[in-house]
Amino acid sequence: MTTTLAFENLLTTADPAPVEWVNRDSAAPVVLLCEHAGQAIPQKLGNLGVSKEVRASHRGWDIGAEAVARQLADRLQAPLILQRYSRLVIDCNRPLAAPDSIPPHSFGEQIPANLNLTAPERIARQKEIVAPLNAAIENMLDQVPRRLAVSIHSFTPQVAEDTRPWHAGFLTRADQATGQAAIDHILTNRPDLQLALNQPYQIESDSDWFIPHFVEPRGLSHSLVEIRNDLIRNEKGAADWAQLLADAFTRILETKP
Repeated sequence: MTTTLAFENLLTTADPAPVEWVNRDSAAPVVLLCEHAGQAIPQKLGNLGVSKEVRASHRGWDIGAEAVARQLADRLQAPLILQRYSRLVIDCNRPLAAPDSIPPHSFGEQIPANLNLTAPERIARQKEIVAPLNAAIENMLDQVPRRLAVSIHSFTPQVAEDTRPWHAGFLTRADQATGQAAIDHILTNRPDLQLALNQPYQIESDSDWFIPHFVEPRGLSHSLVEIRNDLIRNEKGAADWAQLLADAFTRILETKP
């Protein structure tokens, strides 16, 4: 059940902080981000008007991405930022002006709490969830020189009639060399995998945030990694992919100037 909201502050002391750091003080040359790690919903928003099944599905978060990101951070001893709130509350990898920044619907499911929002209601989500994440990202990228930025995501293998055959995609725009190098290294050890550049999505300025806004202006090598979520739903799958990525990105850092 949802209610019409009129409040100055969205988050309360009972709500989790929007940002969680791992290895915060690491000076590693690689940085990690997981924008869709969490499923939290501010208490003032109730259940957003959608079922538990919808909130727990790919609509609400990137299934398995947090587990992969945590294990990758451990293997690389790299700083990692995790975003704790469901992307149904606000999508932190979207420009604030994007139509699906606060999605009115997701994969055919209407999100009642996101319909007909007032300007203060939108601003509260932006100020209290997105702004702290953006500040943390700036800090992570600027505290010491970095060379490589990686964002970890997952995707669903089936959308309506569309079957997505890839096991993982490496998304980029200005730096295809890094994504291709990661693919080449992984395929050397796992030729059975189907990997692709810019699948199942592409990086665009009007629909993406981390890479266009933070990474490309700094000239960092980068990749947004999309892993098929049925491959990383359990501990073993997440561990396997974390190791594949750790090996690939270590090799890239060793070979790139």
